[in-house]
Amino acid sequence: MINDSVVQGSLVRVKLWNADGRIVYSNESRLIGQTFTLDEEERQALEGGGTASEISDLSKPENQYERDFGTLLEVYTGITGPDGQPLLFEAYFLYDSVTEAGQAQWRTFAPTALGALLVLELVQVPFAWSLARRVQRQQQDAERLLRQAIDASDDERRRIAADLHDGVVQQLAGLTFTLDAARLGPPNPPRDRELLAEAAAQLRRTTGEMRSLLVDIYPPNLATEGLAAALSDLADTVERDGVQVELELADADGLPLPVSSVLFRAAQEILRNVVAHSRSRQVSVRLSRPAGRAILAIDDDGQGFEESALPERRREGHVGLRSLGDLVRDSGGRLTVRSAPGQGTRVEVEVPE
Repeated sequence: MINDSVVQGSLVRVKLWNADGRIVYSNESRLIGQTFTLDEEERQALEGGGTASEISDLSKPENQYERDFGTLLEVYTGITGPDGQPLLFEAYFLYDSVTEAGQAQWRTFAPTALGALLVLELVQVPFAWSLARRVQRQQQDAERLLRQAIDASDDERRRIAADLHDGVVQQLAGLTFTLDAARLGPPNPPRDRELLAEAAAQLRRTTGEMRSLLVDIYPPNLATEGLAAALSDLADTVERDGVQVELELADADGLPLPVSSVLFRAAQEILRNVVAHSRSRQVSVRLSRPAGRAILAIDDDGQGFEESALPERRREGHVGLRSLGDLVRDSGGRLTVRSAPGQGTRVEVEVPE
């Protein structure tokens, strides 16, 4: 019965073992009742109920009647008998038949699998290409911002060096000559008092210049006292250059430090341009905060310029406003410049709080 209904096709032998290693059933009757040693894997399958497979070792005594079949694939699993005792069921398959069956299954499903992989590839390639282009653009943007930051840093260092050379250094040199004149000349109390007064005045001017440079580099009170105090100090440095500054900063208190830093940097660059290029006599600095936005508006009454000339000025190397625009955009904000010849200039910086 077993031979007719089970042992057919690639299946050529079955064996049923008990825990003592005795074969209690096989389609090869000569094996029934014989006892052999179970190896470690077989005993684990019998006791744990797992399944394992391997190429049959036909040199073993229990496999003496399978040698005529050639290479066999042996599959065994643990089962439980009707009386509850653990048993090991072994089945032996013709290895070539199993291999051919696997290849047939592969030939059946390979076209579908390969087609699915091709469709997946066609979907993924455009996405990967788009992602690569996006990464490339981001890298180019990062390189552009780095170059602009380096250019702006170089310009700032040159400006500070020029300010030190033309301002503080010259004043200190003049102060040295004045003091040497008082020290080396013949005693003359009226003249000496005059020279000392002049030296004191030069020293005060030098101190003021140094303080202005410190404010330009970074306002020492921005983090501690807020944006309004820092802008007031900045206005003092502008007024020493002969430009009157009107401040409206009632809404400047309570801004986050990153926002305050961006707005201060913007005011610093804009007012520097006012002093250097606009020929203004008066400038107003106003800060408002509508609907979660901080808006800094700076108006001057200077000579103005054609707005269409602004891109050309940037191409010629005037990177101050360009760097400022990049800084504002990186903060999620917007920089707007409006001007006309003879009508002054308005620069507006808007950033989210």
